[in-house]
Amino acid sequence: MTLSPAERFAAAQSRQRQPRVEGFAARQRFDLDPFQRAACIALDEGRSVLVAAPTGAGKTIVAEFAVYIAMQEPRAKVFYTTPMKALSNQKFQEFQAEYGPSEVGVLTGDTNINASARIVVMTTEVLRNMLYANSPLLTDLAFVVMDEVHYLADRFRGAVWEEVIIHLPESVRMVSLSATVSNAEEFGDWMQAVRGDTDVIVSEERPVPLEQHVLVRQKMLDLFDSSGTAATHRVNPDLVQLAKAGGRSIQGRSSRGRRGADRGRWHAEANRVGRLDRPDVVEMLNGKNLLPAIFFIFSRVGCDQAVRQVLRSGIRLTDSAEREEIRAIVEEHCRTLLDEDLAVLGYWEWLEGLERGVAAHHAGMLPAFKEVVEELFQKKLVKAVFATETLALGINMPARTVVLEKLEKFNGEARVPITPGEYTQLTGRAGRRGIDVEGHSVIQWVDGLDPQAVASLASRRTYPMNSSFRPTYNMAVNLIEQFGRERTREILESSFAQFQADRSVVDLARTVRKQQESLAGFERSMQCHLGDFREYSSIRRELGDLEKKASKAGLSHGNRERIQRQIADLKKRMKAHPCHGCSDREAHARWAERWWRLRRESDDLARQIRTRTGAVAKIFDRVTDVLLELDYVRVSDAGEATLTDAGVSLRRIYGERDLLVAECLRRGYWNDLDVAGLAAMATALVFEPRREENPIDDRYLPRGAFRRALELTTDAWSELDDVEREHRLPGTEPISTGLSLAMHSWARGLPLGSVLEEADLAAGDFVRWSKQTIDLLDQISLVAPPELAATARAAIDAVRRGVVAYATVA
Repeated sequence: MTLSPAERFAAAQSRQRQPRVEGFAARQRFDLDPFQRAACIALDEGRSVLVAAPTGAGKTIVAEFAVYIAMQEPRAKVFYTTPMKALSNQKFQEFQAEYGPSEVGVLTGDTNINASARIVVMTTEVLRNMLYANSPLLTDLAFVVMDEVHYLADRFRGAVWEEVIIHLPESVRMVSLSATVSNAEEFGDWMQAVRGDTDVIVSEERPVPLEQHVLVRQKMLDLFDSSGTAATHRVNPDLVQLAKAGGRSIQGRSSRGRRGADRGRWHAEANRVGRLDRPDVVEMLNGKNLLPAIFFIFSRVGCDQAVRQVLRSGIRLTDSAEREEIRAIVEEHCRTLLDEDLAVLGYWEWLEGLERGVAAHHAGMLPAFKEVVEELFQKKLVKAVFATETLALGINMPARTVVLEKLEKFNGEARVPITPGEYTQLTGRAGRRGIDVEGHSVIQWVDGLDPQAVASLASRRTYPMNSSFRPTYNMAVNLIEQFGRERTREILESSFAQFQADRSVVDLARTVRKQQESLAGFERSMQCHLGDFREYSSIRRELGDLEKKASKAGLSHGNRERIQRQIADLKKRMKAHPCHGCSDREAHARWAERWWRLRRESDDLARQIRTRTGAVAKIFDRVTDVLLELDYVRVSDAGEATLTDAGVSLRRIYGERDLLVAECLRRGYWNDLDVAGLAAMATALVFEPRREENPIDDRYLPRGAFRRALELTTDAWSELDDVEREHRLPGTEPISTGLSLAMHSWARGLPLGSVLEEADLAAGDFVRWSKQTIDLLDQISLVAPPELAATARAAIDAVRRGVVAYATVA
């Protein structure tokens, strides 16, 4: 593209104004896209940014610029938060390669590497906990990157993102990276309200164009009409005609339009023959040079079956040199796995698939296996991956082609259509920048497929981001300890949930918080060494008001005399006050007058907030009332809320069952548990069974102290559930012991094979629940009495062994 002289002059001026942006841009493999440059300039000029762009568009370049800026300063630090440990691992390794191991750390709850480094990658929960604990690691923090910030809408974990955004010091600039949500501007307005200067930068341009197809037999038809005169999003007429004919025999029937009888015979044949088997689809894509490909199958079993189908067909997508490299990478990653576990984990079948260029990727797999698949796919050694939708979230695994077998999935209760946002996330993997001219999405034809509905999915801007924020017991005690009950209510008015319910409340609440800071400054300025100047200024204000009142006409003789007596009394009190003799009295008085005037404005705004819908604050009040009833919080005679010893312990306990854990610790219900029993109990508190699973028969649970502790814990849950419902709170699900026996066996040292058989779980699921068990045990070890704390630490060691202990980073 040729620039005009004026454009060249403007570009030269920009380079002079933004030398850091230009220096960073010069280091990149590609020219910065307009949205990337705009975001980098905003950061360089001292503002925060919210960047919403499609998957694969290069949002992380903006985060990397924040790191680049910080590393130009002598002490500035960057925290890079992610929603998943796998994504944390990936960023940790990338930053280590760029800045060296000494400058980069990682914190993911169960992993702590170089935590005091200048670049620290962490899960969002870790940062939230650091903020509540006033961690010294927050010193010199300049930037926080929130990758995949649209996770804020997640109903289980989303509140953590809002807590971080609200509580980070205002001096910290935020780099928020989001998928293309439809209400980015609204979210940006909230960020502006609670964080100050924030630029919202939205891009809907993919750096690699996406060609969308429907696979009917061996024909890949364009989803949209590709004729030169067609509208951009007009559905391919062939697909419309095929849909009309679907579900009934149309053999011998001719369809009118282009190609006449030929079209009718082709549609009839398509319906008769049906869809291709998976091995045939892989071979077809290979023949069209459309590999590597990700096949999204919304079922773990389906992913594993797909790999077996492809292997049975005899397909081999690799040459001998590639197979040798694959074996070397696998051996490097898996060398610490025990030989006795390899057969249990299906290692040999998995390795055979990898050597032939085929793999599955889902949450049921061992984390080590998933890491290998990710690395091999990035190195173009694995050519076809059958994955659940979790692969679409954050991990850097772009493909040339994405195949969707179905456009619906099971959500735990029923089969539901995927949303436009999910469709965009999945197909966003197609097209590798710098490698592919275009990406391809392929939807397999099924009877009943509606091409118009598919086109709507493919052309709509993606999902809205709605807050899932809800005050928890842990959140409540942490905020009360730091800010007091009333200030906490004001802070909660600043949540995105409240912003969406009533946008004006956020602005009012932010103004009140600013005014509270100004009031504190005015109060310091009017301090008098002789006495309480606020008390003195209150007398002066009351005297002034009465003198104005006395000067008004129309007062009765009796009222005038009464006011005069009050004036005389106030003058006497004023002259007797110690501050009356201060040489700086009038200077103090001027600050006092500002204080009273601002206090009146602040009180007016606070009244406005109280009279408006405060749904979040109301839930906080109910949570606080439960804490008051159970003596985790007390209110003094002066009306100040303070934490009891139990409340202080609750500050360190996070998770869905925070109050139940604190209550059982307070009552000593777990004091008699041994190492395996405590591990089994912790698992019962974190484990969430699938809906279709039947509860385990109590006869098969560990005997002895565990049974008694479980009975007491269940009674405590029931009592808390009653209290919560009395206070109009939803309560929690009953405790699930479905994994307790298996965890008890694992903590006693039984081999992996027998434990997985007992648990009836995939290895990846067992590792995930084991790590959540370890996380809870770690919290218990920090707040429990010494003997139980020692048992918790021993339980951590007992659970963290074998496949649970294995991890490349986290």
